[in-house]
Amino acid sequence: MIKETEEKSVNVDPLELEKFSQLAHRWWDPNSEFKPLHEINPLRLDYIDRFAGLSGKTVLDVGCGGGILSESMAGRGAHVTGIDLGDKPLKVAKLHLLETGKKVNYRKIAVEDLAREQPHHYDVITCMEMLEHVPSPASIVRACAELAKPGGWIFFSTINRNPKSYLFAIIGAEYVLNLLPRGTHDYAKFIKPSELARMAREAGLNVEDIIGMTYNPITKVYALEADSDVNYIMAYRA
Repeated sequence: MIKETEEKSVNVDPLELEKFSQLAHRWWDPNSEFKPLHEINPLRLDYIDRFAGLSGKTVLDVGCGGGILSESMAGRGAHVTGIDLGDKPLKVAKLHLLETGKKVNYRKIAVEDLAREQPHHYDVITCMEMLEHVPSPASIVRACAELAKPGGWIFFSTINRNPKSYLFAIIGAEYVLNLLPRGTHDYAKFIKPSELARMAREAGLNVEDIIGMTYNPITKVYALEADSDVNYIMAYRA
């Protein structure tokens, strides 16, 4: 029993966990601090579905939070498991299922631990807006690679690291436009596409696509475009 406890993964920043836990009760409010997640969710969902074909697939949503993407993928006919290490977001996610009637299996477990429990189990794995909040993103990437079936799809979204991303994702989003609470992001934890590609390559994954996610402050519209200078999604196959 002691050995099992020692082996539990601890790839989590307690301050990051607490930050999102404090806001968990507002997760499903489309006008709350999570408004950007609600607005980009259809873009993420369509992108994932276009490549992986969600209907009937076994899907894992890593860092699911309150379940916005998890529920949407279940709505497309996927058999979804959502995992997170935050008690409050998971409670919110489970409660929301009572309102929608959708089926998602939510679990409190680290992705590294799940990889030891269910290797090569999932057709599709998503890890969105999470890598920039953990101490070791490479560990997350390796675990996702281990969890995917051969030929399975893995999708990561995160934030590029350069002067433009600092200006847009921190100064603009958190201080000027107030799209996000101040302190949501740490610039030092942003990840260049080349760095994410290296992590994935070392984990045995093959890159299939990269797309940028942009925001127009005038029209207040998000879009998927070639510009990956700030937010981006990368699609991989195991």
